[in-house]
Amino acid sequence: MNRARNIVSFLTALVALVCVTVAQPAAAAQKNLILATTTSTQDSGLLDVLIPLFEKESGYFVKTIAVGSGQAMTMGKKGEADVLLVHSPDAEKKFMAEAAGSSRRLVMHNDFIMVGPAADPARIKGTKASSEVFKKISQAGALFLSRGDNSGTHAKEKGLWKAAGIAPNGQRWYQQTGLGMGQTLNVAAEKKGYTLTDRATYLALRKTLGLEILAEGDPQLLNIYHVIEVNPAKWPKVNTAGAKAFADFMVSKKTQEVIAKFGVDKYGSPLFFPDAGKKPESLGL
Repeated sequence: MNRARNIVSFLTALVALVCVTVAQPAAAAQKNLILATTTSTQDSGLLDVLIPLFEKESGYFVKTIAVGSGQAMTMGKKGEADVLLVHSPDAEKKFMAEAAGSSRRLVMHNDFIMVGPAADPARIKGTKASSEVFKKISQAGALFLSRGDNSGTHAKEKGLWKAAGIAPNGQRWYQQTGLGMGQTLNVAAEKKGYTLTDRATYLALRKTLGLEILAEGDPQLLNIYHVIEVNPAKWPKVNTAGAKAFADFMVSKKTQEVIAKFGVDKYGSPLFFPDAGKKPESLGL
């Protein structure tokens, strides 16, 4: 009888141990969060500030994958990311229309600028209208470096060429790097060419580039960021709670205040402007 009881007790303890062992990895997995984001949030240094704050506050561990916005959304469509931080509004609207995302919230904005060598062979300096900037570059046959990576910046650039009535693909002066923003800026600096960039990444790398801001201020150059939670109805394995926690964090008052101050001490002005709670129409969307 005692032997039987001992066997039962042993088996009960063994089952309990197995359950705990299985449960621990599952619980640990739920604390891992995959963020797919545009390279500008990484290259500018903003995520180096925000991610540690989020991890400390929430207990989640964030794996950040910095790619173009298009690639980030492709990951979302495959259920390979839990949450996105991107800046390609037209593609984002399509992403939501396809029910790939469950929530999309406005986070912040900055702007795009045209940078290039001080010599400015296309004479674009001070030109306000983006269509004129692109026409001058085309007419001069001046070297232009495109990211060519289906990112938010690349999407904006393609729209600006189209608005200017120019088809640059195949032209000798038009080269695609297939790289992120920081790397494309480095290539433009090395080859003394022009490129379109978000202001934040340029300012973060300006000292090492030798490129100047030559055109800015056109309303068409507005650069708007949203946080998108990937839809768990399509991909049940998505970390829904973690994605919501990160999205809530990005639009929280505390985080928006951090965004508003980021870059001020180093550059004299913020690299991003907080927009949580604003109506898209107020930004010209």
